Amino acid sequence: MPALRDVVVVGAGPNGLTAAVELARRGMSVALFEAMETVGGGARTEELTLPGFRHDPCSAVHPMGVGSPAFRAMPLARYGLQWVQPDLPLAHPFPDGSAAVLARGVGETAASFGPRDAAAYRRLLAPFLGRWETLAGDFLKVPWDGLPRDPLLLARFGLVGTPPVSWLTRRFSDERARALMTGLAGHVVAPSSTPATGAVALVFALAAHEVGWPIARGGSQAIADALAAYLRDLGGEIHTGVEVRRLDELPPARAYVFDTSPTALARIAGLGRAYRHFRYGAAAFKVDYALDGPVPWTSPEARRAGTVHLGATSGEIERALVDAARRGQAPEVPFLVTSQPTLFDPSRAPEGKHVYWAYGHVPNGWDGDLTEAVERQIERFAPGFRDLVLARSVAGPPELARRNANYVGGDIACGAFSGTQTLFRPQIGPRPYATPHPRVFLCSSATWPAPGVHGMSGHNAAKAVWRRLRAGGS
Repeated sequence: MPALRDVVVVGAGPNGLTAAVELARRGMSVALFEAMETVGGGARTEELTLPGFRHDPCSAVHPMGVGSPAFRAMPLARYGLQWVQPDLPLAHPFPDGSAAVLARGVGETAASFGPRDAAAYRRLLAPFLGRWETLAGDFLKVPWDGLPRDPLLLARFGLVGTPPVSWLTRRFSDERARALMTGLAGHVVAPSSTPATGAVALVFALAAHEVGWPIARGGSQAIADALAAYLRDLGGEIHTGVEVRRLDELPPARAYVFDTSPTALARIAGLGRAYRHFRYGAAAFKVDYALDGPVPWTSPEARRAGTVHLGATSGEIERALVDAARRGQAPEVPFLVTSQPTLFDPSRAPEGKHVYWAYGHVPNGWDGDLTEAVERQIERFAPGFRDLVLARSVAGPPELARRNANYVGGDIACGAFSGTQTLFRPQIGPRPYATPHPRVFLCSSATWPAPGVHGMSGHNAAKAVWRRLRAGGS
């Protein structure tokens, strides 16, 4: 008979790897199984276009990674992870060549909004500056799991962030600040009228000032590889190229932890319709480019930024999000999140060449081609962009789902940010990582605190597993 392990983890994305590490650090025997030939999940790096051009197929910029309480407690630098900070975390250019920016300094950011909104932005951020570790520690754990470190700070953050970002932007007089804040909230692919989108915008802005919006040197794969190397040093086993179809295909263990979609977990663990009410959200349409030179932005600020958001006004961004998330149609003018890592990490492309990453939003499962609309939007802010394209790799919702089974219908967030799922993921209840099976747990970004390469869903799930096993659960 195979040896009984304490924990078996299914799925080697950042959350599965983090859960495995956390449990191995507590002295438990851990085996991890991944269907792909390499670890990584949403943190991979591959040659998608031409030889020597290294692209991140999903996540590329990591404000929540560098600021993650889970990652900060691990010696990941010892295993090769190096964070590279761009000159500017984010630029939000406008068609006239100007830009609002999210800089490391609050002053530079406020100045980019113009005099009328500079003071409003300073007042908005002032209560939370210098408090990242406390706030992130409270915000990224399950809200009702123990007392917060600073209840008053968290309550103040909740008062500002719980309303929709459309309420938050009423603090500002001009479009520059409104567009930037709406774009920050747009990362969760929800209309600006959605509750708690104000918190999303605020967290991203605060992260820029406190920890930056870095990239991983060499590509996002470096994050997964560092976690995997640390796990092996702790005695954990990693098995790649193993697709798990049923629970009884896995070795015997006291607990099973799944870094998968709720749909996949229910199928594998025989839980029937346990997650029948879980909703998947709008999808991404992503294009990775190999370029003959840097993107020719009209805005000087965009040439200094690691991330560039493309949406001329808050209204334009809102229409694109509503089209994808509510109307079920592809936007004619997409809001784009783009990344240009080779400006700051030239190791990812041949000398003088660049990789560039862009995605917009489309309905879940959409099988059309948004490439023309994506490139038309880029050209609007960077005339001559198409002349630099050496090759492109296009991934609509079906291709994204093939690359990563957690992206059901192309939903890179593994669950809609709407209704009760803004707080209760994957379903209403006090224990988001437990399932109807007493030995099976869920740790993917379908659980709190939701998407991002930060490992906190895995960290929190590991705590739940450890408590169950310590109490004698089997």
